[in-house]
Amino acid sequence: MFKIIKRGKKSSKGEAVEPPIPTSLPNVNTDHASRIATSTVTSQPVTLANASPDPSVVEVLPLLKEVALSERHVLFIRKLQICCVQFDFSDTVKCARQKEIKRQTLAELIDLVQSGLCKMNEIMQEELVRMISANLFRCLPPASHENTGSEGVEEEDEMYLDPSWPHLQLVYELLLRYVMSSEMDTKVAKRYLDHSFVLKLLDLFDSEDPREREYLKTILHRIYGKFMVHRPFIRNAINNVFYRFIFETERHNGIGELLEILGSVINGFALPMKEEHKLFLVRALVPLHKPKCVSAYHHQLSYCIAQFVEKDYRLADIVIRGLLKYWPITNCGKEVLFLNELEEVLEGTQPAEFQRCLVPLFKQLGRSINSPHFQVAERALFLWNNEHIVDLIAQNRRAILPIIFEPLERNMFGHWNQAVHGLTSNVRRMFLEMDSELFEECEKQHNERAAGASRVVEQRELTWKKLEEAAELIR
Repeated sequence: MFKIIKRGKKSSKGEAVEPPIPTSLPNVNTDHASRIATSTVTSQPVTLANASPDPSVVEVLPLLKEVALSERHVLFIRKLQICCVQFDFSDTVKCARQKEIKRQTLAELIDLVQSGLCKMNEIMQEELVRMISANLFRCLPPASHENTGSEGVEEEDEMYLDPSWPHLQLVYELLLRYVMSSEMDTKVAKRYLDHSFVLKLLDLFDSEDPREREYLKTILHRIYGKFMVHRPFIRNAINNVFYRFIFETERHNGIGELLEILGSVINGFALPMKEEHKLFLVRALVPLHKPKCVSAYHHQLSYCIAQFVEKDYRLADIVIRGLLKYWPITNCGKEVLFLNELEEVLEGTQPAEFQRCLVPLFKQLGRSINSPHFQVAERALFLWNNEHIVDLIAQNRRAILPIIFEPLERNMFGHWNQAVHGLTSNVRRMFLEMDSELFEECEKQHNERAAGASRVVEQRELTWKKLEEAAELIR
């Protein structure tokens, strides 16, 4: 049962909150090892500065600007303690008054931190982070597929919205303002925004509420930018999230947001690129093409991959071979995504890297060109509309045309879609204009193979006919 207690107001000038001296706060209990408990002074009269607050009481406290300067730090911490009280937000009527007090208190703290008038010392920062942790770090509700047992396609129309979001948003906003504050000393703040705090933030990325994931993305990005000492740890922690998603669960709501953070991180990598970053590309980013739900985050993934190739063009061969390794066989929608990404990668590919992977690449493109799904075949043929890719093909036409000629001929005489038939004709004409002698040579070889295949079919039919005649004689 929560109680509401109204405290009297004391008027004073609207000055900045003065950072407290640690020994002046005897009765604020915390569960951090870094805090040193001080003895209670019993001879003092009961005032705001020495009252022992009940954690179950939600008080109506005066505004910080309305109390004496010497008591503001104690009031600040008492407000943080009020905000630590948890409520059941599934029932909007229950404890409505207490919830409103907490909401107003959080809003006041946000304004205070944002204004820059609050220069917090270590104790105040520790209590602030403790309050934020108490509100944010919680067990997420069961995922929708766990409630229904469905394994089918996600229903985008039914988006989960956390009923406690009106308060959670204020806590996230307070954390964001704290991280962005120019008054914050990173040497002090890193003691409280530590590795454990970062790991718990990463756990929250699995929230089904997109509003929460958006705040988490912004906050973690700010922490990465402000705390250089945390950067390797954050990258490794994100790697571990990816590994578990790829090789164990294939279920996570925040992969796209984490990739958005990494997109800007990769953009800031210095050259020459560290071996650690190349391993991240090979072991984490490329395998992210494997899960069935890749379409949910493919845009962010392809951006990260393109950033690596732009940074170091020598990685193009690794990326293309990685795409071919995870190339979809029966998922046509996924294959179209792969073809889109392939074009982006090829735009940043240099001739030397292109030559290393052109044989397996164009064998796969030949299969895509012959796909009965017209969107796949169409998208594969659209690669010849890219000038840079056409230049690479022209330089290596003697190796590419013998591979791709037969799929083109098969489309010309067998594909059901007229648009694909027209695109195929354009590509054939392009190769003919590049090198007519090579084209005629490939056409001759193709005709010889076709004739040989026809002879084999005829011989097989003749053999079966003889077997049937022999069987008739035995009867």
